[in-house]
Amino acid sequence: MNPKSTIKGRGAQLNVPNRFFELSHEMRDDFLEFCHKEGEESDKNKTLYLEVFPKTIVNKVESPDIGMAYSMNPYQGCEHGCIYCYARNSHEYWGYSAGLDFERRILVKKDAPKLLEELIKKKTWKTHPIVMSGNTDCYQPAEKQFEITRKCLEVFLKYKHPVAIITKNALILRDLELLKALGKDNLIGVNISITSLSEDIRRVLEPRTTTIAKRLETVKTLSENGIPVNVMLAPIIPSINSHEILPLAKVVSEHGALSIAHTIVRLNGAIGEIFTDWIKKTMPDRADKVLHQIESCHGGNLNDSRYGTRMHGEGKIAEQINSLVKMARHKYFKGKVMPKLNLELHEQFKDGQLRLF
Repeated sequence: MNPKSTIKGRGAQLNVPNRFFELSHEMRDDFLEFCHKEGEESDKNKTLYLEVFPKTIVNKVESPDIGMAYSMNPYQGCEHGCIYCYARNSHEYWGYSAGLDFERRILVKKDAPKLLEELIKKKTWKTHPIVMSGNTDCYQPAEKQFEITRKCLEVFLKYKHPVAIITKNALILRDLELLKALGKDNLIGVNISITSLSEDIRRVLEPRTTTIAKRLETVKTLSENGIPVNVMLAPIIPSINSHEILPLAKVVSEHGALSIAHTIVRLNGAIGEIFTDWIKKTMPDRADKVLHQIESCHGGNLNDSRYGTRMHGEGKIAEQINSLVKMARHKYFKGKVMPKLNLELHEQFKDGQLRLF
């Protein structure tokens, strides 16, 4: 690795051109201290928070291979800075770059709890689990200040509505009591993302995320409190973390995870350029090898957008990865299963409330 040529504390090392348009906003400066906790000096461009006012907060997911029907994102952009993040491209719709802008310009939806409540109170709303963080992490550092995710969980609990969470931040444990209350009625499932057991890899892949030790502790604490946990071994990147599949599966199972899921990295849209620039700066000794192996999983390209094949790839390397995951499930998760969330309670609750009127 060549740390001298990189921007400390950031994933992306450049801003790529926005494929739609360039748009400037007036934003408020804010404070960030995460890099200093890592013993690093961050780049001088501090994270900026901008409040936005969407008309809706819950999105219907049309993609057939995502595994969720509805999602919501209290924040757009993500300070975690994961270099491979597919959500980077969505920042371009707001007029920003998928590169450094994605990590430094965080859009904050303070009205999310109100919009959520308005939706799930509707007579026409048919109960489905809503996934928090379908795009960006709902427990990223901004949540410590704004507490939007916490307020949304209070809404889910109030109306007995099922919710799932995807995160890689131990900040979720701040809301343990809320999660336990939801768990009593089988209204919550948590997905923790763990991509490596190596802190060296974690620090370059996901520079502002919770440490691996903290994430494993989070899996254990949630599991011990009756909250079902699935661990996302995602994405698997050939020659970076592909050798860790079995040890990762063993450790997360020992910490109480009930299941694992995985994807093979695909570098869609602007992420291909961002990732290529990053790996040539941070891992120059293996950059070409990694890029070629990613291409071998996607028909000679860094990305594959075909439903059904894009997540797990094809070709020999993809087959090896998928076989290892299958073996890990059989070896470490036999007899374990993630429970389905309770859909009936909200319908009963809604019907009971309506009868009052």
